Amino acid sequence: METSLNGKSALVCGSSQGIGFASALELANLGARITLCARNESDLKDAITQLPGSDHDILVADFDEPENLKELVRNKLADGMTYQILINNSGGPPGGPLFDADSSEFSTAMTRHLVCNHLLVQELVPGMKASGYGRIVNIISTSVKEPIQGLGVSNTTRGAVASWAKTLSKELGPHGITMNSVLPGFTDTARLSQLMEKRAHAGNITPDEVKAGWLSTIPLGRLAQASEVGSAVAFLCSPAASYISGVCLPVDGGRLNVI
Repeated sequence: METSLNGKSALVCGSSQGIGFASALELANLGARITLCARNESDLKDAITQLPGSDHDILVADFDEPENLKELVRNKLADGMTYQILINNSGGPPGGPLFDADSSEFSTAMTRHLVCNHLLVQELVPGMKASGYGRIVNIISTSVKEPIQGLGVSNTTRGAVASWAKTLSKELGPHGITMNSVLPGFTDTARLSQLMEKRAHAGNITPDEVKAGWLSTIPLGRLAQASEVGSAVAFLCSPAASYISGVCLPVDGGRLNVI
C-alpha cells in the first residue's frame, strides 16, 4: 500500500494543537512538508519543533478575518509555494441550545468554517491541478450524522460544511482531486474538556459524570486520541486513498447509530 507523501506539501489549519496538530504530525511522518496555520504564533512555533523532517513553516492567520487569510495565502503562493494537500479545520462554536443562539453566532461560525474553507479551496486547487495531485480533508464532527445535544450552532454549521464538501467532491473529481470529511467523535482534546466542564456546570453534576455518560455511548469504551483521528486524515491524503472521495468518515469508536 502506497502511503508516502514525499514531495508533497500540506497546509493544515487549526494545527497548533489537538486534532489539527495530530493530523500535521501524521502527514509529516509520511514525508509531507507542512505549513502549520493557526492564530497563535507562539503555539505554532512550539508545535513546529515537534514535527519530523525539515522545511516546515507556519502561517499566522485569524479565521475571523477571511480576507486577510486570503491575502496571506496568496503571498505564500506568490513566493512559489504549491500545496497538494489541504486540511480544513477550525475551533468549534460555543455550546448551548440552538433556540437560545444569537444570530451573530451563525455568522461567526459560518465565516470560520464554511467561508474560510471555501476561499482556501479556491486558492489552492489551481496548484493541485498543476501538480496532478490533490487531497482536501475537512475535519468536521459526527453531528453531521446525528446532531449532538447542546451544540446547536455547531450542528448547523457542520452540516453546511458537509453538504458543501460533497458538492465540491463532484466538481473536483474530474481533475483527480479528492474531497473527504472526517467526523471525530468524543476525542481527548482541550475543547472536549471545556465542553465537559460546561455540561457539568449546566447539569449540576461533576465532569467525571459527564465523561461517564459519554463513554457509555461508545462501544470501544474510551475517548479517541487525537493521533487516531490524525491517522485517518493522513490516510485519506495518501496515494492509497486515491479512489475515496465524497465521504464522511466517522472516527468515533462505533458510537453513531446510523450507517
